[in-house]
Amino acid sequence: MDKQKLNTYLGSLNVPEPLPPTLESLRHLQAAHLARYAFQSLSTVLGEPVSLAEDDTFRKTVQENRGGYCYELNLLFAALLQSLGFVVRPLTGSIVHDNRPDMPHARTHMMLEVKVAGDAWLVDVGFGGLNPTAPLRLDDRGSQLTPHGAYRIEEHAGSLVLSAQTGQEWRMLYRFDLQPQFMPDLEVGNWYVSTHPKSPFRTRLMAARATPNGERHTLLNRRYTVRRADGSAEHAELPDARAVLAVLHEQFLLAADRLAEPKLQVFLDSLEQASKA
Repeated sequence: MDKQKLNTYLGSLNVPEPLPPTLESLRHLQAAHLARYAFQSLSTVLGEPVSLAEDDTFRKTVQENRGGYCYELNLLFAALLQSLGFVVRPLTGSIVHDNRPDMPHARTHMMLEVKVAGDAWLVDVGFGGLNPTAPLRLDDRGSQLTPHGAYRIEEHAGSLVLSAQTGQEWRMLYRFDLQPQFMPDLEVGNWYVSTHPKSPFRTRLMAARATPNGERHTLLNRRYTVRRADGSAEHAELPDARAVLAVLHEQFLLAADRLAEPKLQVFLDSLEQASKA
């Protein structure tokens, strides 16, 4: 990442100058990134191509304020961290459903390993609703507290599983390992996620943003939810595409293109028709 992009990126995160590659800096940058750049599947729902080229992800996320999902956001964040002197490498894993890590699923999620002073940390800015909001030490098997709740990394059948505490229970999020990943691996995963007709990124409108005050904002199709640090939550059913785009703009800080409204309305109508079939 060149100096001009770096300064623009940092400025968008309200970081006035480059930070040293320390754990404190990493924590600050991760929290700032999650608060500023939302996770979203609007692009794939609308059938837009998703490029992983740095120029494209920078333009889409930083310059156009359109957010992204794991491959886009984590690759862009990795470029930022590397420009600041962090040692970073991509990792991939599979989503865990119903706390059943042995169920086979494709590697469709990307996250980062970041090394700071010899210690390895799991860093993720592209998971969505339960995204960890602070780095997690990869060799720590206990509960690790973040500004938005507790997480833990456990060993399972030769892999690692990330879980989040929800109430009194632990919910498994994804299973991963430390196998090196290269751009061809990421391109294949991204192609599947963004184009396969059964991909959840083609069949569900999703958005997520974690704010510094401990709130989590999530959107699933027309259902908008705010969960607060005290455990309370509010839900709203949005009536149409115009209302959805307004919430994406106001609460998720995403540029709301009114030209997308008719196509998004068709998508929402198709969901309603499918639910009645």
